[in-house]
Amino acid sequence: MTQKTILRALAGERLPVPPIWMMRQAGRYLPEYRATRAQAGDFLSLCYNPELAAEVTLQPIRRYGFDAAILFADILLLPQALGADVWFVTGEGPRLSTITEAAGVAALKPADAVHEKLSPVYETLRILRRELPSETTLIGFAGAPWTVATYMVAGRGTPDQAPAHAFKAADRVAFSALIDKIADATVEYLSAQVEAGAEVIKLFDSWAGSLKGQDFDDFALAPAKKIIAALKARHPGLPIIAFPREAGPRYVGFAKATGADCVALDQFTDASWAAAEVQKDGCVQGNLDPRLLIEGGPRLVSETKRIVETFSQGPHIFNLGHGITPEADPENVHRMIEAIRG
Repeated sequence: MTQKTILRALAGERLPVPPIWMMRQAGRYLPEYRATRAQAGDFLSLCYNPELAAEVTLQPIRRYGFDAAILFADILLLPQALGADVWFVTGEGPRLSTITEAAGVAALKPADAVHEKLSPVYETLRILRRELPSETTLIGFAGAPWTVATYMVAGRGTPDQAPAHAFKAADRVAFSALIDKIADATVEYLSAQVEAGAEVIKLFDSWAGSLKGQDFDDFALAPAKKIIAALKARHPGLPIIAFPREAGPRYVGFAKATGADCVALDQFTDASWAAAEVQKDGCVQGNLDPRLLIEGGPRLVSETKRIVETFSQGPHIFNLGHGITPEADPENVHRMIEAIRG
């Protein structure tokens, strides 16, 4: 039996204290992160500098002793590796060159060409594998095809993913080809992450909630199933966490339908409902509201304990319902961990 608690939970074991990590645990809420980011010069330079990317990945492990470290990178490195232009505007976020028709999809590089651009990411993982404490699990990740496509079509983050929905409606064949291209590249990328040392993979479908009905099946569920099957064929026994954020009732059965070992739940998902309907299929991850790490106080402690208690009858990894925000108080993270580990 492996001693790493997250691997035990992902294998379906119910643990007396759930393992803990946080989405975006390396980030702007930490002063040490801001110092390293300044040293790197800009966000993308930080992502592509293996020594500094490993350093910011390790910072929250040193400070908090989380049970897992997640690779510091960005979901938009993959479209960049496929040939899209990607840059970040300070205070506004990412910008990309746009793909709005079949010709743009056809112009993308082949899936196996991504390694040249992404090799620094693999080096970051190799450093982390050497530097992490022996009990800490190393998680690799990528964005799911729908979410990555929404940025590639719009050229930026959008509140309702309208440009991607418009492309999908105008030319479903071309849009499906874009999803397939991203899925194939994602398999290459994540497989290389595993070869470089990642022990668990997480697939982030941050905008899955805007897909309904057949669109959810075609563009959230089917690509996840394809990616997970391909990764497990190459790396038997690899645990995979899927995060179809704001999927609502579509969380039910998602793990079984895709082959995922765990489903991550957003903060809008009722924990009692999820314990009854989703956790019966295996491990769940989540789902504290990130805003409580700004607010702190008694409600942070009581909500943390409520989530732990609600999911205590099955395998559970404690996490937030989405990424920790830059406004979060680092001391509140200590309070959350104390409430879990007591």
